[in-house]
Amino acid sequence: MKALLPSSLDEALGLLAEHPEAIPLAGGTDLLVHWPQHHQAHERTYLDLSGVAELAAHRWTEDALVLGGMTTYWDVIQDERAAAKFPMLIEAGRQVGSIQIQARGTWAGNIVNASPAADGVPVLMAYDAVLVLRDVDGEEEIPLADFYLDYKVMRRRPEQLITEIRIPRRAFVWQRFEKVGPRAAQAITKIGLAMARASAPVGDGGIWRIVANSVAPTVRRCHAVETLLEVRTAVSGPGDLLAAIREDVSPIDDIRSTAAYRETVMARLLYYDLRDVCGWFS
Repeated sequence: MKALLPSSLDEALGLLAEHPEAIPLAGGTDLLVHWPQHHQAHERTYLDLSGVAELAAHRWTEDALVLGGMTTYWDVIQDERAAAKFPMLIEAGRQVGSIQIQARGTWAGNIVNASPAADGVPVLMAYDAVLVLRDVDGEEEIPLADFYLDYKVMRRRPEQLITEIRIPRRAFVWQRFEKVGPRAAQAITKIGLAMARASAPVGDGGIWRIVANSVAPTVRRCHAVETLLEVRTAVSGPGDLLAAIREDVSPIDDIRSTAAYRETVMARLLYYDLRDVCGWFS
């Protein structure tokens, strides 16, 4: 393998412009899991970001929590302010592998790895996170909800790095993170949900955010379910949610679960969680 070792963000962007085939390497947790079997990975060029201090820190601004491109799960888990304002970040971060993985893995790495089963991405999407992507020519901002085009296909050009993840600060009246897996820890998600109800409408998006993982080629914001909630459609049981769920997601049969199982469990999770806050559910 060939490793590029920048010591600053400008140097990292310059190297990536010269070597667009290089794979940015943050915590390396996904790469190393498959390293012994994926021999083609040994021949690639990697841009090691561990020496780029500008990407490591996270900070609070007047209107957002800003995660750096190298901010780890553990950085956020230890932030008491994040636990109070964005509790789903903490819940999801604690579900990502072991403590060792949480200490090395990064939120940005979870995003660009683009796994449909990612645990960090649904909560970031439910919080309306915006990605800041930068190259030598400048930067652009992309809402995380618009970032994925298909399985492992993203709105990131090879010469770009995610330098920031901006999470707007707003008031929520209810939040819930759900992960269904074969055991309580260190398990890949069979079906996951991040759900939030804001205290006031956010732009044209209403007050509800429902995001699901492991039920489509990408982590998926569930607009049909959100609309059902916004207009207060009568719901008397999990089955009344199935039409909206089928409009939003496309679960498959795989080694972890069947499509029917995922659809059924998603409907039940939504119904029994939302029934606590939706007075029109019976």
